[in-house]
Amino acid sequence: MIELWHCADARSFRALWTLEEMGLPYRLHLLPFPPRIRQPDYLERNPLGTIPLLIDGETRMTESAAIIEYLAVRHGPTPIAVTADEADYGAWLNWLHFGEATLTFPQTLVLRYRRMEPPERRLPQAADDYAQWYRSRLRAVDRALGDGREWLVAERFTGADISVGYALLLARGLGLDADLQPAIAAYWERLSARPGFLRAREAQGAQASVLPEPYTSR
Repeated sequence: MIELWHCADARSFRALWTLEEMGLPYRLHLLPFPPRIRQPDYLERNPLGTIPLLIDGETRMTESAAIIEYLAVRHGPTPIAVTADEADYGAWLNWLHFGEATLTFPQTLVLRYRRMEPPERRLPQAADDYAQWYRSRLRAVDRALGDGREWLVAERFTGADISVGYALLLARGLGLDADLQPAIAAYWERLSARPGFLRAREAQGAQASVLPEPYTSR
């Protein structure tokens, strides 16, 4: 059975959401955030100390966007994958990695320098700069949805929407969701109403999110 190590609302939510969208059986291990600090024995399983960790037989993965692609391809066929013979295959891969590399990267620096570091190590100017970086990159999503399409590629919901959708979830927790363009606001409403999204939120239960609690000790 697939096993997933997860912190509530962390990047691992992408993997959890994918599992629920695909209806795959899995075992979920919920950890406190950040696990490398608050559950040190996790380092024995994942020396990086990061979330997610997905184990599927002999396969071990720690990159959230790669896990979406792996599950969609290895455990397909599934409509959340765009196959190499489809016209939007390249666009699918691009958005899949855009969600993490272009959107979530600056968000994590906002999270760190506004909330996670002890007060004396916080960097408000750096956090503000990376918040603006995120907002400027989000314009690409608005342009992609600007022609009235519901989803990013292939005229259907895919793993690309999971990848980008997680960034929108994280943005809400970080206060980066003010003044969203109408197309993005409507897109978020569609994403967050999906049964797979709601099941993933339910699966992580009432565990504290990575977002509200500042990191005050090491």
